[in-house]
Amino acid sequence: MPEPEHLTSTAPAPLAPDRPAIDAVQRRTMTVLAFAQIIGTVGVGVAPSIGILLAGAVTDSEAWAGLARTASTLGATLLGLPLGTLAARRGRRVALAGGWWTAAAGGAVLVAAAQWSLIVPLFAGLLLIGVGLAVSLQSRFAATDLARPHHRARSLALVVWVGTLGSVLGPNLGVPGEIIGAATGLTVYAGAFLIAAVCLAVAGLIVWVWLRPDPLLFLGQAAPASPEAPAGKQPGRLRQVLTELRVNQRARVAVIAILTAQVVMVAVMTMTPVHLTRHGGSITIVGITISLHIVGMYAPAPLVGLIADRYGHRPAISAGLGVLAVSLVIGAVKSDGTGWIITSLILLGIGWSFVNVAGSALFGAVVSAETRASSQGGVDALSNLFGATAAFAAGPLLAAGSFSALSVLALVALVPLTVLMAGRALTRQSA
Repeated sequence: MPEPEHLTSTAPAPLAPDRPAIDAVQRRTMTVLAFAQIIGTVGVGVAPSIGILLAGAVTDSEAWAGLARTASTLGATLLGLPLGTLAARRGRRVALAGGWWTAAAGGAVLVAAAQWSLIVPLFAGLLLIGVGLAVSLQSRFAATDLARPHHRARSLALVVWVGTLGSVLGPNLGVPGEIIGAATGLTVYAGAFLIAAVCLAVAGLIVWVWLRPDPLLFLGQAAPASPEAPAGKQPGRLRQVLTELRVNQRARVAVIAILTAQVVMVAVMTMTPVHLTRHGGSITIVGITISLHIVGMYAPAPLVGLIADRYGHRPAISAGLGVLAVSLVIGAVKSDGTGWIITSLILLGIGWSFVNVAGSALFGAVVSAETRASSQGGVDALSNLFGATAAFAAGPLLAAGSFSALSVLALVALVPLTVLMAGRALTRQSA
């Protein structure tokens, strides 16, 4: 009988120092990452909510507003691989703190854009604040650097889970923004982004001051590059990442799982508010639906991590595929019922959580130490790119067809990963 895949990882075992010392550093790392994640995601969560409203108010054009809405996702896409490469060369502390501070600078630019209705700073600020999403994603991988092999998925899932608080609070910064506005004369949007900038800056400070020793450098998995390092390092790392994916079958399966979950979730979630309002749904109903969806995305993460660690990544990914399929069937068959759509969105979030968390944990476990940080950054960049593409495509698809048709197309997108899970690819690799 083959052993569970998480016990047969191709990643090299830690060398030195001894395991108790590693565990002590891991506990400290998890504490620092958790606090930074909670505070930082408050700032990140403002972009897809208040940022969208600000885009509409400043541009006064649906076309320009649509481009502005994707700017934060583009920022996460563009900086995913560079942040991973920076982590590989300088360590997690430099990469994560620098990323949080870059996002904070974006929040500060958005304060000016909101206060004086400036279009160019609006795009620049949203692009920069999107880096916070890339940092939030890479924090989950940082949690696995020193974790015991049978605790990797749980460690990753915990960092995903604590981000729930920030992801829920971020979209609701309008109320404290009004309070700050009344006291300072800032507009409500400027006040909200001021809070976001402060949260992002504090998250960077927490990482910079307390993420010591650096988890990625602690075991010699990466070494700081000298200032005189040649400028051609990053392309070399990119080639290493591509080579890794070409020869590492389990890493490819993990990437396919992550991308599939992201495309399906973003395509349906992005168009749900439009669909609900077309059928008479109020802004309150839309807000509740999206909030419950976000809870579904993050709240189950610890359970997913436990399942992946105990039973393997394949059962967790397969369970997520099943939940996603049920969600999309409901969306296709019961698209006219508000209650059914809310149910569908909750299940969509839960299914995403299972596939994404388990796929991310699998990728972190099987990728080689030489390309780990760069590869993780590359996967996050690809995930954001595919998500942005899905969001772009979903609008015309909904306009040309219906929410039911969009759900059916999303079901079709699940087929390749379902075939992989049903086949013997992972079983042969873990035998």
